[in-house]
Amino acid sequence: MSDWVLLGLIAVLVVLLLLTVFGFAVYSGLFTEVVVSAGSPPVGNITLAYKFRVGPYGESGQLFTDGCSISSKLCSIGVYYDNPHTVPPEKCRFAIGRILSEGDTKPSEDQIKRFQKYGFKIFSFPAPSHVVMATFPFTTPLSIHLAVNRVHPALDTYIKVSK
Repeated sequence: MSDWVLLGLIAVLVVLLLLTVFGFAVYSGLFTEVVVSAGSPPVGNITLAYKFRVGPYGESGQLFTDGCSISSKLCSIGVYYDNPHTVPPEKCRFAIGRILSEGDTKPSEDQIKRFQKYGFKIFSFPAPSHVVMATFPFTTPLSIHLAVNRVHPALDTYIKVSK
């Protein structure tokens, strides 16, 4: 096989690889608009099992994994208290957990005991009357990293403009 044919094949493979990486980034939300709105919350009162940490938000992934390993059928929730662009990573606070029940439904004692066994705390939030919320797709693990860099600035801008 001639050197030019081999170089051509390598070039085609590199271009295909770059297109695949670009397609993955687009699918993960690279160009997706962050939708910020205010109004009625999407959930009422909730009871959740959570773990609280202080440190870089990148460490939250393990807590999501911990919750999913206990019960894969429940919805996850993440509460990030600080803006990572203004607060040093080692001082960022976050709580990660699983929603045990919504509305008037009560969580089962078995669920509560199972989460507490693995160090999760149980807390019930009352239904908020008005919230500012952002929507961003979660399609791949890269979506989390894109959201961290795009959601906080969008929320900050919305809150400053809307007062």
